[in-house]
Amino acid sequence: MRNWRHRDWNAGKLSGIKPLVTLPATLPSIILDWFAAREWTPRRHQLEMLEAAREGRHALLVAATGAGKTLAGFLPSLSDLITDPADGLHTLYISPLKALAVDVRRNLLMPIEEMGLPIRVEARTGDTPPDRKARQRVKPPHILLTTPESLSLLLSHEDSVHMFSTLKRVIIDEVHAFANGKRGDLLSLSLARLQTLAPDLQRVALSATVADPDDYRAWLAPYGDIDQVRLVEGAAAAEPDLNILLPEGRVPWAGHSGHHAIPQLIDEIGRNKITLIFCNTRFLAEFIFQKLWDANEPKYAIGIHHGSLSIEARRKVEGAMADGKLRALVCTASLDLGVDWGDVDCVIQMGAPKGSSRLLQRIGRSNHRMDEPSKAILVPGNRFEYLEAQAAYDAVAEGVRDGETFRPGSYDVLAQHVMGIACAGPFDEERLLAEVQSALPYSAMDAATFARVIAFVATGGYALRAYDRFKKLVKDPDGRWRLSHPQFAAQHRFNAGIIVDAPMLEIRFRNGRKLGKVEESFASTLSPGNTFTFAGMALEVESIKDLDLIVRAATKPATNIPSYMGARLPLTTHLADRVRQMLTDRAGWARFPDEVREWLEMQAYRSQMPKPGQLLVETFPHDKRHYMVTYPFEGWNAHQSLGMLITRRMESRGLMPMGFVASDYALGVWSLKPITDPRPLFSSDILADEFTEWVESSYLLKRAFREVAVISGLVERQHPGKRKTGKQVTFSTDLIYDVLRKYEPDHLLLEAAWADARTRLTDVGRLGDLLDRAADTMLHVDLERVSPLAVPLLVMIGRESVAQGSVDDALLMEAESLADIAMTP
Repeated sequence: MRNWRHRDWNAGKLSGIKPLVTLPATLPSIILDWFAAREWTPRRHQLEMLEAAREGRHALLVAATGAGKTLAGFLPSLSDLITDPADGLHTLYISPLKALAVDVRRNLLMPIEEMGLPIRVEARTGDTPPDRKARQRVKPPHILLTTPESLSLLLSHEDSVHMFSTLKRVIIDEVHAFANGKRGDLLSLSLARLQTLAPDLQRVALSATVADPDDYRAWLAPYGDIDQVRLVEGAAAAEPDLNILLPEGRVPWAGHSGHHAIPQLIDEIGRNKITLIFCNTRFLAEFIFQKLWDANEPKYAIGIHHGSLSIEARRKVEGAMADGKLRALVCTASLDLGVDWGDVDCVIQMGAPKGSSRLLQRIGRSNHRMDEPSKAILVPGNRFEYLEAQAAYDAVAEGVRDGETFRPGSYDVLAQHVMGIACAGPFDEERLLAEVQSALPYSAMDAATFARVIAFVATGGYALRAYDRFKKLVKDPDGRWRLSHPQFAAQHRFNAGIIVDAPMLEIRFRNGRKLGKVEESFASTLSPGNTFTFAGMALEVESIKDLDLIVRAATKPATNIPSYMGARLPLTTHLADRVRQMLTDRAGWARFPDEVREWLEMQAYRSQMPKPGQLLVETFPHDKRHYMVTYPFEGWNAHQSLGMLITRRMESRGLMPMGFVASDYALGVWSLKPITDPRPLFSSDILADEFTEWVESSYLLKRAFREVAVISGLVERQHPGKRKTGKQVTFSTDLIYDVLRKYEPDHLLLEAAWADARTRLTDVGRLGDLLDRAADTMLHVDLERVSPLAVPLLVMIGRESVAQGSVDDALLMEAESLADIAMTP
């Protein structure tokens, strides 16, 4: 028998039991006996969740990692199925990650088998075999573990009415991970549908990192009525054991990787049973993994896990971790959420954490017990990242989490949902609108706008309705909408989904063994004989055939690492505000390392420190160019957008801009002519003039349109048995985009694309705040040479990605050269 107390209940996904003597009488005797045999009893918040279920209320549980949130969610279901056994689907568990659903199934089955309960638990994700998926619809298990996308597909089948008619409970794990994004839009619409099919359905959401519970209660509740949702809060967890590691005893001027700390990381791996090493990107994960192997003289078993690895590779690593065969695992956000191994006793964050909530989530993967401290180490890559790490450290110590921004639901997601409903059977437009309005993101949806969505799904819109391939819905004589042809149901199920990845190629050996995927843009740079590193292996390209990149083991080391176009993790407003405050809190500088304190002191001496709410703009000459550097701390997206706009305005004013570089903290622009007065460059009318012109003429709007076109179902990603290449999809969307811009500029999807471009791609909200601040608080300092605060940014010119090998050495030498200039009084 396995050691339940150590591995699976006390330390695993269903953890949170602490030894007491008195057992509650509200649970079935078989559960009481199971607890009693181990001298355990549920925690208070777990029993409160049981009470909420018996009161017939929805519930939001906010509890620390390791507090047994998942058990709290499942305890009412287990109790129901014991006291009132029945066939059919009873509980639906929804997670943001496929790996989490598989992990929960493994941990849930153990106590069920221990108690000998006749409860069937199955997972259904994109990795589930087709025959099992078909059988699950005919004979569903008592508890089904799935993802938002798989749930949406289930609801598109005619037999969904029968399948979900017995549903009593929906458990949404890690709700903070997707509630305020497009996946949350899709899930909220699916919940509305489920509530129609099973009116007495209870909704449950679980999270450890919610800043404002009422926002999530409103999202969870039908019609946003938070009074329907009971808030259950767990006890406070033990304070984490959190430290900031200074690579080689010093904080580097530049770089993002933190790889100078590799020797210290090897030592740390040796001190712990299992270490999780989190990286913010797949590129950095591969880079750090390779650096660790190069320095791994003790021969520790180290693995790698990220979303581009093959299913087989991920499952192999997850199994090795569960069996205790690895000493360390380098990973990305693919393991952020809840995939727990009891023996993990240290978490290392490489680079900046980007948010206190994300850091808390990752810290919670260590020592998965709320009564004992979790050990975590931050490894900043440069001096600004040190300040960010310190800000996150302080936030964690104070228990402060990042707030989330909720926005109206996206039209493209609604269009996909409407098509899914039509696949399940004819629908009445007025009734479906009422159902849609019960989902908070769409609560303000009016009949006219909904009619536009229906018209788009039915015909593609005015400019496209002449084409048969867009004629998906027709209206019956009784006024109900139905599919125009059954083929559109199969087409929908092949293409539905919210996550639109960049076009990918499969990496495989000649024998067919798959390793994972790289983006088409990276693969296009490769030719036979080229080498690159992937999954820790040096690979040589043999050929590229259709959507396959055929490789073999390379006979020499490879330095090239695949880069991915995925969105950068944004610096939260909360952490940005904390960093701004730290810059002007001179008394607080005493706790910083000497080189950081001296850096800030020299900045204050030679220039100025931006006060909270103030926008500092520095101008200075360097290397026969004129530079303007500003420090908004509004994140890379907003700074990148501002850089585009400012250089356009500089060009129109004859200042001859040459380029710009952006980070999460600052923006630098350089030109052939000096900028004597920066104020006109930051005027708010730039959003009305240059912004619209720039977005419409740049790739941004076409990129946004491609995504909404795919999500809405206007353009197919694949046909049965054949997947389109990225170039084919891009060609299709670009062609349609040009047609709509010319003949139907008010098309629903152009509106949706604009919304995406404004919010997600350009972060126009934070950009607007930045410009508002500039109008009232700009502080312009004209300098004779580069300032200390500008050094980390200027070093990154031309090297915004993580540097490697000799390139990184060149970066460090340039940083020292610039620092000598900046740090001289």
